Amino acid sequence: MHDLWFGAFLSPEAEGRDRLLRQVTLADRLGLDLIGVQDHPYQAGFLDTWTLLPAIAARTRRIRLVPDVVNLPLRPPAVLARAAASLDLLSGGRVELGLGAGAFWDAIAAMGGRRLSPAASIEALAEAITVLRALWTPGDPVVFEGDHYRLGGARPGPFPAHPIGIWIGAIKRRMLELTGRMGDGWLSSSFYSPPEAVAAQAKVLDAAAADAGRDPVEIRKVYNIGGTFAPLPGPGFLDGPPALWAEQLTELALEVGMTGFVLAPGPEAERDLRTFAAEVAPAVREAVARERGRPAPEPAERPVTLADLDEAGRPRAPRRDPAALTPEQRRLGRHLVEVHDGYRHEMRQVQDAIEQVAELRESIDRLSARQNQWTLGTYCATFCRLLTVHHTTEDEAMFPAVLEADPTLAPVIKKLEQEHEVIAELLARLDEACVRLLRDPAGIELVRARADRLAAVLASHFAYEEEELVEPIGRLGVRV
Repeated sequence: MHDLWFGAFLSPEAEGRDRLLRQVTLADRLGLDLIGVQDHPYQAGFLDTWTLLPAIAARTRRIRLVPDVVNLPLRPPAVLARAAASLDLLSGGRVELGLGAGAFWDAIAAMGGRRLSPAASIEALAEAITVLRALWTPGDPVVFEGDHYRLGGARPGPFPAHPIGIWIGAIKRRMLELTGRMGDGWLSSSFYSPPEAVAAQAKVLDAAAADAGRDPVEIRKVYNIGGTFAPLPGPGFLDGPPALWAEQLTELALEVGMTGFVLAPGPEAERDLRTFAAEVAPAVREAVARERGRPAPEPAERPVTLADLDEAGRPRAPRRDPAALTPEQRRLGRHLVEVHDGYRHEMRQVQDAIEQVAELRESIDRLSARQNQWTLGTYCATFCRLLTVHHTTEDEAMFPAVLEADPTLAPVIKKLEQEHEVIAELLARLDEACVRLLRDPAGIELVRARADRLAAVLASHFAYEEEELVEPIGRLGVRV
């Protein structure tokens, strides 16, 4: 039985590339397992998938990379084998390969691809899988004569760092049957196959696997999903609070055998990813483990310390005389300090609230204690959300304005953006600790430790930003 994996299905829009890469690093920091990237080479507004994936690999440490799914008619399988194996080696064995037989044939033909009938596209996909596996297997040069693909003595290699899974995107019967016979995994989507349909599709796939002499459990079943986080349950699938999401995904894991859920986040993508990683994924894992009589997996604790800020390596801008600034320029620069002072004050308030909950935990009744924990959780969540908005505004508006006016500040801006990523990790972990506190009142110690660490990092970061940017903001006339 496969472990449960949770991931992010991110849109590779060229205009939103900076936002996309921030979401990528966030997904990795949150402990998600997968990043799925759709492959539509004919979309002029999309980044090329096989150019984007190495950039994602370079910005992440542990998360797996999945083209979700490769448009095979525009990706020759022999070249694809080399590309996937190369990326697997460079990323330390973090690549799985989603394959599709093809869709949007007019767009494919416009790019020079072959237009295939449904039957021919499935035959071509089966041949492509044979080519891929042959070129990933050490041995003699490969000769293959298919109706769609041929190898005339191609040498195998490079060989992936781990056995790359071939996950097939399938909806209809013949594709599902091919997946049962040849696939390592199955990719489906709630946008095309709601839960009732995906349950029926899984039965077709499982029957085909059994007919081929395979154990259906060996095939990883991954579901691309979308939904809405809301305070109250709505009428649709994944429409409501995180507990409802966890209940519905748990049912799919237990009843249908789904072993992966990859979220396409909504307009508030970072909030959705945090909620999915901190509240939905752990609850599903715990519920499935409990139902199967297994111990619930402990979330991995990723070390984040002040050393991650690399204070000694911070670049410094050339010093200028602040006395040369006009009163209005000094006021503009001072506004950054005032904004930071507000967050310093709120951080102290969060720490004070934690201490109050800790002191009262043993002296008040259970109901009151739970109310205090809910209040603390809401307070922390609000603080985390507002600070995230502040840093996002700096990344998307203030920093570009400073750079446009003075490009020599680029090293400082880059370092500040990197520190925002460290802080985002700490915010996610504080939020996660507050959620866990509701299940275990003893978790207040973890909340306290994470809040203290966040406070120390924030103090260091704010001081550095003020030292380097207060004068330039005033001199350049940048409004915070």
